[in-house]
Amino acid sequence: MKKPICPKCNTESVIKSGIVKERQRYKCKKCSYNFTVGKLGKQIDSYYVVKALQLYIEGVSYREIERILGISHVSVMNWVKKYRLKVPDNYAYRPTYKVLNHKELVEFVQKRESLKGMGMVVTEIGDKFMLIKWERFKD
Repeated sequence: MKKPICPKCNTESVIKSGIVKERQRYKCKKCSYNFTVGKLGKQIDSYYVVKALQLYIEGVSYREIERILGISHVSVMNWVKKYRLKVPDNYAYRPTYKVLNHKELVEFVQKRESLKGMGMVVTEIGDKFMLIKWERFKD
């Protein structure tokens, strides 16, 4: 097995230094840094990453995305930073959203008067649909 490399000083001169949470711990001989390897972080399916970023771009807040998708708002903020996304300035519009099943979505779209004076996006979330709509602020 190949020896790990110290993440701090990039040297291969490391020694074993015990076990922490069932993972081998190492100590660097050069800089005395302690570290473990093979750490598996919690992986979130890329589907939810894409959905969270779509919702953010559509103007849904971090906390609302957390409530809708069940993903930490901090994770969403980190993804926004990582991919350098910015929400377009739409001062005259405010987004609202509804989570609907297929039947409710069909009924909503069939009502022509509910669609006047607004823009909307429909996106799939699991077995439901999210309708995000924009209406002008009423003075």
